[in-house]
Amino acid sequence: MILADKIMALRKKHGWSQEELAEKLDVSRQSVSKWESAASIPDIDRILALSRLFGVSTDYLLKDDVEQDQDPTQAQEDAEKTGTLVHSLSLEEANVFLSLKRKLSGRIAAAISLFVLSPIPMILTEYGYFGPNQESAETVGGAIVLAMVAAGVAALILYGLQLSKYKYLEEEEIRLQYGVEGIVTRKKEEFAGIYRGSIAAGVMLCILGPVPLMFRDDSALAPFLFAAVALAVFLFVRVGSIQGSFEQLLQQNDYTPEHKAWRKTIRPFAGAYWCIVTAVFLVICFYTYYTDGEYDYAGLIWPVAGVLYGALVLLIRGIRNCFRRAA
Repeated sequence: MILADKIMALRKKHGWSQEELAEKLDVSRQSVSKWESAASIPDIDRILALSRLFGVSTDYLLKDDVEQDQDPTQAQEDAEKTGTLVHSLSLEEANVFLSLKRKLSGRIAAAISLFVLSPIPMILTEYGYFGPNQESAETVGGAIVLAMVAAGVAALILYGLQLSKYKYLEEEEIRLQYGVEGIVTRKKEEFAGIYRGSIAAGVMLCILGPVPLMFRDDSALAPFLFAAVALAVFLFVRVGSIQGSFEQLLQQNDYTPEHKAWRKTIRPFAGAYWCIVTAVFLVICFYTYYTDGEYDYAGLIWPVAGVLYGALVLLIRGIRNCFRRAA
């Protein structure tokens, strides 16, 4: 079946007239008529639009020997039979997702870095940065900490809302339409140098950050440690978010079907864990520093909690696998 026949068959399957299809594609009825009579063929943008509109791959539309591609109705019927939902992702949708993730990666990285930087105002109160009166200085410092944490949390919530429509990429199986996998793979390879360089720089910052404290045991130098760790966290999160967007589309590493099923299982634990970490962080910041000065290192709770979270996830996964094998 040639392209002209496929367009006509899909249009009739959806119950649309040539005028209705033309309206959906923002072209003239004569253009649709020429496509269906094989007098002309759609350009690449129209091919992508037809692919998205009919829910079929560009491979199906462009290759005469591909006859069994599914439309949304058939795909839905199969999904109901197997209990597995498979999403078909077009090139245009993939590009929009990658662009959004790249755009938001810096913002989410900055939000998480705020958590690491948040103890600094309390450290500065000790040195009279917010006024000579200790009580009022502590009030101002505490208010700044709350504002930084609130700003970070608000950014995280906004980030989640903006990406909520792509939640299925983390939870469901997807099918990339013709040509999408090659383009995403190429973009991932082009980003590989930036990814490796940023990770290496972040590791060096974490190693060199405590160096000033080795030569002078003074809490006045603690802000430099927090700044180094915060910058490292920014690099890790930013490039990790972009790298993750490629892996989501290609269903690699943490986004294979098996890992997606695991993510659904671990989600309640993850929510409870980070709520507890936040509560512990606030307790350390607003209470313990009055006696022992432990607030100087309160910001380190975030990277430590991140490493501990990874270890706990691996432990839970190992226990789960043991029970599965035993069963």
